[in-house]
Amino acid sequence: MAVIRGSALTGFRELVTELGGDSQTLIAGAHIPDDDIGRHDRFISLPNGARMLENAAAALDTPDFGRRLALRQSIEILGPVGLAGRNAATVAEAFRIFDRFMAAYSPSIRAQVSAHLDPDLRRFEFEYLLDPPPPQAQAVELSLGVTLRVLRRFLGAPYRPVAVHLPHAALTPADDYQSYFGCPPAFGEMVAGFTLRTADLQQPLPTVDHLAHQTAVDYLSGTIGDRTLATSQLVRTLIRQLLPTGAVGLTDIARHIGIHPKTLQRRLAAEATTFTGLADATRRDAAQRLLLDTDIGFDQLCRQLGYAEQSVLTRSCKRWFDMTPTAYRNNGNGSPPTKASRG
Repeated sequence: MAVIRGSALTGFRELVTELGGDSQTLIAGAHIPDDDIGRHDRFISLPNGARMLENAAAALDTPDFGRRLALRQSIEILGPVGLAGRNAATVAEAFRIFDRFMAAYSPSIRAQVSAHLDPDLRRFEFEYLLDPPPPQAQAVELSLGVTLRVLRRFLGAPYRPVAVHLPHAALTPADDYQSYFGCPPAFGEMVAGFTLRTADLQQPLPTVDHLAHQTAVDYLSGTIGDRTLATSQLVRTLIRQLLPTGAVGLTDIARHIGIHPKTLQRRLAAEATTFTGLADATRRDAAQRLLLDTDIGFDQLCRQLGYAEQSVLTRSCKRWFDMTPTAYRNNGNGSPPTKASRG
């Protein structure tokens, strides 16, 4: 089951009460034990937590609920992962700690800093590894807000990222995002995250307790070990990133990983999957999210999926969802695909 530490909902009750709502009703409706809210020593259902944030935003008529909740949280919600990160030598090392040990906070979250076409920039990306994905715009904005607070703790309160990337349509006017994050927002993106300056990531952290850092790293290593990214997960990540370029064939992805295509096929077979299945599932998931969570036009949608013609999109949607892109968007119920080919 996809889980996350109860500390992910730190401040939830207080914010709901401040907005005039009934937190107990919302928590009970999400089937989350009330005592687990805000506690790092308890795990809760990640999908249920994401749905509860959506329900709270709707019930309280507060479309920026996730962003508001982030203002009540800090790096401390990560527990030992946060302790190890905030006592790392540099900002980049702290994010490597987050990537390496995020499973201790939630095994269903991937967070990493990846390369950018501009060597002076980097992309911090995160995603919830949920299948099928529940509505999660509020959870995404909560995570982005907390990440921003971590960055400002490391680099100072005036810090501004280069850009913020959101995989859904704007929930409030775009100017609200510009004001909140201090940088231009981009909506309908393939993955959530920030564009950051390489120089900022190289900055030393303001205060470092080496003993606390090593103690936390030793504890985390003993708890979850050094998790190696599965080949199938790496392939899906690369396909998703490269979809708009159209260069997502077996040879393309193998070249990015630095192995022979046949070696890549053997590694995927050892994980009981195939490249063709992973590529189709990744493109399907991207289409599902962009159709249901954004209002981008079909021409732009085709570009995001790496399709040259809209007719290819139409055929794919009929195969995945038993309906055309227009009908699937109009249906809009977030139901899982009925004919999904899973890798």
